[in-house]
Amino acid sequence: MNKVRRILVYICRDRAAPQQAPFLQSVTGFFSDGGEDEVEVSCSLEKNQFILSEGNRGHRIRLKRASFCPIKHLSASESAAIPLDVQQRGVDVGVAILLQTVNQRVLLTQRAKHLRIFPNVWVPPGGHLESDETLLAAGLRELKEETGLKLKPEEVSPRILGMWESVFPAMLSRELPQRHHIVVYMLLLSPLSHLHLQASLKPSPAEVASCVWVDSSLAKAIVSSVEGEEGEACLDGLPSSISVSQVSADGGLTDSLLPVEIFTNQMPFSGPDVERVSTGTKYALDLWLKSLDTCDP
Repeated sequence: MNKVRRILVYICRDRAAPQQAPFLQSVTGFFSDGGEDEVEVSCSLEKNQFILSEGNRGHRIRLKRASFCPIKHLSASESAAIPLDVQQRGVDVGVAILLQTVNQRVLLTQRAKHLRIFPNVWVPPGGHLESDETLLAAGLRELKEETGLKLKPEEVSPRILGMWESVFPAMLSRELPQRHHIVVYMLLLSPLSHLHLQASLKPSPAEVASCVWVDSSLAKAIVSSVEGEEGEACLDGLPSSISVSQVSADGGLTDSLLPVEIFTNQMPFSGPDVERVSTGTKYALDLWLKSLDTCDP
């Protein structure tokens, strides 16, 4: 089997030529003059290079990192301790799909427990951008591979919500960084309801353990509990449990109930990780909620 060529991040400022982003470079930090954790950049995909630049102010997209981003806080000795093969990886590009139904729900999937990176964590369907793909093509391919949902480009009205600088492990207190990505969160608008799409769900048990359709009320609770930010989760008006679809070994779906608190769990500072919504997904859901407010009359 041919190895898929990875698409890497390239960065530039002040009209300089794009250069491959080093693994140990915080991409957000590169564009931040004052150490901010959120910036606005332009992005383009040219000759299998994902280029981030300052670009035109009117066409910029939000890029954010966690306040505890490991790359941001690496010391010189910690950087030197990262294996050379990891340092030479560069920064990968991922695409994650927020599939919004006509009744305003989005699909999240729980990553299978045997996956090496972020097991058991709830995220939108998504994965790596491959050679010669567009962002939309990559997102639709990953959506099909992970969930069985087959959507055509002309059916979905795509747009980029924002980008997240993702590092694994996500905290320096856990381990030194092993993977570094820029994840592009793409919103797709389906003309179908979640019940209609649910009937076509055929998740891959190799990648997905469970699925859930998140409405705006649950999304607000999820984004009220973000790692590194003060405040407690707001569960007002929510049921004590949430209906999810568990994926069996043969790909079948079984209805189950999860305590709503699972979706507001935060990543522990150390020790085993817990079932939770990823920090980047919380950011994307916050952007999604703001997009709903913008569309309201």
